[in-house]
Amino acid sequence: MPRFSRKPAADNREFASSPRARCRRYDPKLEAQNRLSVRPATIADLPAILKIERQCSTAAHWSEQQYEELFRTNEGEPRRFALVLDASSEGSERGFEPARSCAVGFLVAHHLHPEWELENLVVAPGFRRKGLATQLLTALLTRARETNSESVFLEVRESNQAARALYARLGFEETGRRRLYYADPADNAVLYRLDLARPAT
Repeated sequence: MPRFSRKPAADNREFASSPRARCRRYDPKLEAQNRLSVRPATIADLPAILKIERQCSTAAHWSEQQYEELFRTNEGEPRRFALVLDASSEGSERGFEPARSCAVGFLVAHHLHPEWELENLVVAPGFRRKGLATQLLTALLTRARETNSESVFLEVRESNQAARALYARLGFEETGRRRLYYADPADNAVLYRLDLARPAT
């Protein structure tokens, strides 16, 4: 069963190039007013996803073809699930999709029942520290519960204290470590798992 590159894996830092050049009317502060929405990614989001991901040296770097495969469903293969955080709330409220993606963050997860694996979680720099990673991850956990899954797991750089604090806050528990799992720069991986049988907090 083919798998995408595992090093570096879901480092989950909130970074990458800002989409504001294309979405100038959207201010990052609008998030506080609930103007951003989480939705399933579409093929139209691919350029924005690639641009965000390519700006981060520690992200899970996949080829454009691998990202395209997110939007294909092949029977018998594990299913991948992609979400974007969309700044084009005005278009969404009117019931149509914007001509260009205004994605300011994205998440990719891998589903092999009864488990989910978080593979990538990225938020653009101008939208960091506003709870957007929490918003994306909460949407994934909702989906996992809807599919009657048992757990969600991931690994993250040991040095990424912000991401580790986020996972702990959402109920993930540390389950192990992998020494020098990451390269460029070298770092240990910390493994986390959330038991979905426990009541949501």
